Amino acid sequence: MLSKRIIPCLDCDLGVPEGRVVKGVEFENLKASGKPTFLAEKYYKAGADEIVFLDITASKQKRETMTRVVEKTSEKVFVPLTVGGGIRSVEDARKLFNSGADKITINTGALENPDLVNKISNMFGSQATVVAIDAKRRSVDSLEGSSDLVSVETEDGEVWYESSFYGGSKFTGRDSIKWAKDVEARGAGEILLTSMDRDGTTDGFDIPLTEKVSRELSIPVIASGGCGNPEHIYEMFEETGASAALAASIFHYERYTIGEVKDFLEERGIPIRK
Repeated sequence: MLSKRIIPCLDCDLGVPEGRVVKGVEFENLKASGKPTFLAEKYYKAGADEIVFLDITASKQKRETMTRVVEKTSEKVFVPLTVGGGIRSVEDARKLFNSGADKITINTGALENPDLVNKISNMFGSQATVVAIDAKRRSVDSLEGSSDLVSVETEDGEVWYESSFYGGSKFTGRDSIKWAKDVEARGAGEILLTSMDRDGTTDGFDIPLTEKVSRELSIPVIASGGCGNPEHIYEMFEETGASAALAASIFHYERYTIGEVKDFLEERGIPIRK
């Protein structure tokens, strides 16, 4: 069995010199948590398997992505770096790869131009092409007769999941599970799946969403949104087929270290990288 990965996420706001890492709840009420380069090095030394940088304001404010931050980080951090935010072309992706990114993740650019997934995958490889999906629960009375929505049973009843873009500020009407299958067919090598309803709440991952996407796809899925303690990560790995857990709050606010999380999982039989 492949080892499960623990991935700290650095949501970055580049509106200040050198940027700042921020964290909110359900994509709102953002609070500063530190400098991206400092935190990335800290988590690398603590045992992170990978690190994700997301410039969460790039698409919304039409700002270029964090090339300088990635360059500075890659000088001291030697685990894979995944970088996203404002990528709308192969050239945008190339700049990030040249600055030290190992993978790029696209959301808004892919939803507005799905062929971008094909182009980046063909140019740089599927292993370097991650599609981020920010999914919001939508209640439904009945899905009968609809071929555009996928029903998922949850503790709140039957729902479907709508994909958002522009940092969660706009919605597409596109079903998240169908969209995940589409980008897999286009050459995406991994899905970064975030539950908008759980983001920053520390109430646990959205298990039904993660399980459904992991079961429908053959590529790795990174579960994101809601992690509050090691038990949540264990539950998610036990009940879904996700390959990795992405977390922010528990590490930024020093509730748990990466080492503590890995020890907890290892003691319960989850294969992890030490």
